Amino acid sequence: MVPEEPAARILMVEDDAVIREATQLTLERHGYDVTTAEDGLEAIERFEKIHPDVVMLDIMLPGLDGISVCRRVRETSTVPIVMVSARGDALDVVLGLEAGADDYVTKPFDTQVLVARLRAVMRRAVSDPERPAPAAGSGVESFGDLELDREALEVRRGGATVQLTPTELKLLIEFANNPGVVLSRSTLLQRVWDYEWGGDGRLVDVHLQRLRTKIGADRIETVRGFGYKLRA
Repeated sequence: MVPEEPAARILMVEDDAVIREATQLTLERHGYDVTTAEDGLEAIERFEKIHPDVVMLDIMLPGLDGISVCRRVRETSTVPIVMVSARGDALDVVLGLEAGADDYVTKPFDTQVLVARLRAVMRRAVSDPERPAPAAGSGVESFGDLELDREALEVRRGGATVQLTPTELKLLIEFANNPGVVLSRSTLLQRVWDYEWGGDGRLVDVHLQRLRTKIGADRIETVRGFGYKLRA
């Protein structure tokens, strides 16, 4: 099986040697270039050295935990981050997403599911060729003081650039594609996270919370019982 990004570099941070080695072998069989780290401090060092395309980050790590590592990475980078949590650690999952993670998987995970999640977050990190072409003119759409430049993949609020992660940007683009239309959690999970079935609504809730903090709390309206919509 050949991945969509054959030379993609994955930084896998996992303190359990058995899981780390088995997962590394699996990912390498799928054609990925995998670098591993055993703890949080080593993860920061490896991240700064190799500049990976995606980070697979265990939450429970010795020394500097995964949530702290995620926050450190987010200070300088929008690289996709997939958190790995023990099944049932609901609070840790939310904290990881709030720290800036794009998605998560739970242990024990199916390797095919893991590969699918890694591919999905990497797709969101590049320009989406299927997005609607910008309107004639500048290619910039305005929603009050918020501007979305589809060609440059940039967002500005009051003239100042807003730094969004790839997932936050794709989420905003999805709302911009459907101004005034109510989008349910399941619709957003399918279109933004590529979940064909199921999915965790917390992914939507936490990313919306982060997006609202950056573009304005009142920009995206909650329609109780149905979903969310972008105020035109």
